Amino acid sequence: MKVTFLGTGTSQGVPVIGCSCEVCTSDDPHDKRLRTSVLLETADKVIVIDSGPDFRYQMLRAKVKNLDAIVFTHEHKDHIAGLDDIRPFNYLLQKDIAVYATERVQEGLKREFAYIFSGVHYPGIPEIAMHTISGEHSFSIGETRFIPLDVMHYKLPILGYRIGDFTYITDAKTIPEHSTEKIRGTKVLVINALQIGDHISHFTLNEALAFAADIGAEMTYFTHMSHNLGKHADIEALLPENVRLAYDGLSFIV
Repeated sequence: MKVTFLGTGTSQGVPVIGCSCEVCTSDDPHDKRLRTSVLLETADKVIVIDSGPDFRYQMLRAKVKNLDAIVFTHEHKDHIAGLDDIRPFNYLLQKDIAVYATERVQEGLKREFAYIFSGVHYPGIPEIAMHTISGEHSFSIGETRFIPLDVMHYKLPILGYRIGDFTYITDAKTIPEHSTEKIRGTKVLVINALQIGDHISHFTLNEALAFAADIGAEMTYFTHMSHNLGKHADIEALLPENVRLAYDGLSFIV
């Protein structure tokens, strides 16, 4: 499976509008972060986890020509706002795009994109095939099995996913033990690391480092990072050898 980070930023992205801090004004392309999303290219499917506000540009930048499915972690705007931009894939591929979401996330999608779910199918609206998932049961997209992971985003239950030897979690503040046990043994871990200082609903850098050390994956990448984390080069210099900051466009094979 090929993994590509489409975006590694937080809800405001980096740079933040109007901000003149050293991160937002950095010339380092690693400090330019679109909203968090990841592309998975398996043997038989092309899958995106979360379609945020930057989805259109992310698809263009990564030169994605095919899309089979979108899997959602939760319903916050920075993770769902780009769903409308599946329309070119509907047209080019002449097929519905499969969407995998919990019942609660589906309610959020219906609020944000009422016209998709109105029952009035006029030409040009996004065409989706909805699949209901939960934290209790694994599911497969083609030949690829997804194991949902219960995660707490402050008081909001959301999902991470383990896919073979790859685990992807974003927006976590606490991870219950039953989910941690499902993660153990993963070779590549992706976890959020929002900033240095305390935050009510996201792992800080130190919390992410502690979780990474506990899991002990061969490689851990941090994502969903804000400008308050610091400059990419400065923070990377402080990390253990097997822990790196992800960046937009980073790709590797699992």
